[in-house]
Amino acid sequence: MKSRELMISVDDFETRAAVLEDRELVEIYLERRETPSIVGNVYLGRVKDILPGMQAAFIDIGIERNAFLYVEEIVYPRENEDEPMPPIQHLLKPGQDILVQIVKEPMDSKGARVTTQITLPGRYLVLLPYSSFLGVSRRLPEDERHRLKEICEQIRPRDKGLIARTAAEGAEVEELREDVERLLLYWRKIERKVKSSTPVKLIYQEPQLALRIVRDLFSHDFKRLLIDDKEDHGQIIDFLESTDPELKRKVDLYTDGLPLFDKYNINQDIENAMRRKVWLRSGGYISIDHTEALTAVDVNTGKYIGKTNLEQTIFKTNLEAAGEIVRQLRLRDIGGIIVIDFIDMQDLDHREELFTTLNAALATDRTKTRVIEISKLGLVEMTRKNVSQGLLDFQAESCPRCRGLGVVLSETTLGIQTYRQIKKFAATHSAESFIFKVNPHSRGFLEREGKLAGDILELGWGKRAYLVFEETVAPGKPEMVEEGSGDQIERMFRHG
Repeated sequence: MKSRELMISVDDFETRAAVLEDRELVEIYLERRETPSIVGNVYLGRVKDILPGMQAAFIDIGIERNAFLYVEEIVYPRENEDEPMPPIQHLLKPGQDILVQIVKEPMDSKGARVTTQITLPGRYLVLLPYSSFLGVSRRLPEDERHRLKEICEQIRPRDKGLIARTAAEGAEVEELREDVERLLLYWRKIERKVKSSTPVKLIYQEPQLALRIVRDLFSHDFKRLLIDDKEDHGQIIDFLESTDPELKRKVDLYTDGLPLFDKYNINQDIENAMRRKVWLRSGGYISIDHTEALTAVDVNTGKYIGKTNLEQTIFKTNLEAAGEIVRQLRLRDIGGIIVIDFIDMQDLDHREELFTTLNAALATDRTKTRVIEISKLGLVEMTRKNVSQGLLDFQAESCPRCRGLGVVLSETTLGIQTYRQIKKFAATHSAESFIFKVNPHSRGFLEREGKLAGDILELGWGKRAYLVFEETVAPGKPEMVEEGSGDQIERMFRHG
């Protein structure tokens, strides 16, 4: 079993939580002080608009963009699950008050996704106030799942549901009962606040990241937890004192001078996770490309030439890539549709073993995934639940130079653009000479093509342009500074 550690670093700007397995970074969670996560928050909102064609509604919850509610996310009593939901226009009307919970962060131009099926997570259990459903984490062994389900049937509050979390493994009946009581207390507070409030209002707010990650993730299979903030350390100790006292001995306050994430090389690992290409130990590599519709992962043998035959070389590269791909999906928190292009293999047994290896690696992923079998071309299609921004979206923005294309125009193309724009300007203005600011990236092309003599560009029609090369000018976008007679502009250019 891998040695697992949880590292939490807090500074003036953000809180970061890192999960390490055998000292290798596999998951990173980030939350900035100015934009905390809203997933899990409960709002008393108001129906803004009904969209019958989409069977959805916009809900005003008091943030920048209205939230989005699908009809399937509305609590509605049905005798069986196969019974169809009524049309949303029969369930909601504009102006109606509605209690909703955030299930997905706002992303790009899309508002948050919400549900009316409220869930309140505790240390061991999740309370479902509007449901009678009983469930147990599928990550637990079958005998433990059976034990927990029996206990949940005993301690379940009337007309409410429970889900036993992975952390409930081995928990005593009394510990689970106390967790239920805490969750019921939270729910009663929510009910009282709803009764005394008018829309639009935040009713319940999830705790900040450090405490939330301990509640949701930290368990007895972790070797230790290191945190570098004294206040958050105290809050974690208090939380564990009331929920899981034995875990307190695994929590330490980090006080060394070297920053925590530098001590364990986590900052470098985060930086590496922003790169397109990931090298494998064998010398092969995977490349990860994002589009609006999907994420494409390509596997290549790279420097790896193998020791026996081509099929074996490809097989070994694919097996190694499968584990690394899952690590990168977890680390980068990539969601939505993912297409993996493994190197094509002829051996059917090799394909089956690769598929088994991929699924075994995915079993370590807390996020829900669905995988489709490997095609004859070596393609694997999968989906991974998308709840919040991935690492790339959280830390990056579209490049102002390439405008998000991921490529920049070549020196030749930019040189041609620069020359054409200057000629166009000269042709539409009566002045004899001009001074232009130009990005230095165009200089080599203009000189090679014989268009530039020193800093002077001859334009024809007895006109010329004097070029001032500055890095601050956008490539291919020359800026006109001065225009006038030939003598006037030459003196100005020579004498500044």
